[in-house]
Amino acid sequence: MIAYATNLLAQSSNDPTRLDRAKLLTYRNAAGAIVPATSIEHWQQRRAAILAGMQEVMGPLPGKEKRSALQMETQEEVDCGSYIRRLITYSPEPKGRIPAYLLIPKGVLNSGKRVPAMLCLHQTHALGHKVVVGLGNSPNDAYGVELAELGYVCLAPAYPRLANYQPDLKGLGYQSGTMKAIWDNIRGLDLLESLPFVQPGKFGAIGHSLGGHNSIYTAVFDERIKVVVSSCGFDSFLDYMNGNIKGWTSDRYMPKLLQYPLAEIPFDFHELIGALAPRACFVSAPFYDHNFKWQSVFQIEEAASKVYQLYGAEKQLRVEHPKCAHEFPKEMREAAYKIIGEQLR
Repeated sequence: MIAYATNLLAQSSNDPTRLDRAKLLTYRNAAGAIVPATSIEHWQQRRAAILAGMQEVMGPLPGKEKRSALQMETQEEVDCGSYIRRLITYSPEPKGRIPAYLLIPKGVLNSGKRVPAMLCLHQTHALGHKVVVGLGNSPNDAYGVELAELGYVCLAPAYPRLANYQPDLKGLGYQSGTMKAIWDNIRGLDLLESLPFVQPGKFGAIGHSLGGHNSIYTAVFDERIKVVVSSCGFDSFLDYMNGNIKGWTSDRYMPKLLQYPLAEIPFDFHELIGALAPRACFVSAPFYDHNFKWQSVFQIEEAASKVYQLYGAEKQLRVEHPKCAHEFPKEMREAAYKIIGEQLR
């Protein structure tokens, strides 16, 4: 299916279905015509083209050749009251290791119980993944701590080229830091599945800002993630900073974006949110976010909701617009935790 979709992309570099939010429920049929997607089967063809478009920009998703032994090592263990915090490293691929925090509720250690687990992905911050496990100075960022206290096993991996995690992206064969992060996260799910106290296939992903879009990207490629929470994570590339997308194009993001005129970027966020259907997706897009425009997110929701309707899963997509700036306030986190509980418990 991916190869088929890649061929479709090659046929037309100006595919009008790409960034036209009104045409999300269309696809290119075998005859090359763009026609309405009136069934889930049709949508799956469009979804495959979206994944191909992502890989055109991000580079290819790694395969079995990079699925080396995880070789988890514990560097530090701290008793945090209701949970244990471990600083670990694991090997997502040959010749690579990533630092991460693993939070384990004490109630599941040596109990024989298996509980759901969460990927807790951090924002752009000098402290990297420390902020989501309570080692920063903002309680709004410590959603890993709050989820561990609610009984979830939480994994907080570092993001490439931030803080103490500086992988050689080109040397490892990556075209973008975005795809490296996606692969690190996917291998993080593999690690969680290997733990005796984690329920396999019962995963969620949550993140703020950088972590907000990192969660979405990972979930598009890995359907083991059943619920996605994105705070201040995106707007349309067409709307971001009034069309100046250079902020998306450093080595740790997607340098190849600069090769495309805005209207020809091979994917956008209305397609990515649609690609999550029918899984649960909660988005917090504040009115006063200086990075991402809430109006753009509203339009993205309108477009993606049509895919959810196709699945009969309209209630699985929820977007809120709190009256705050670029932050993940308590009321939005609590709303997210309720949805996570409904999906994973």
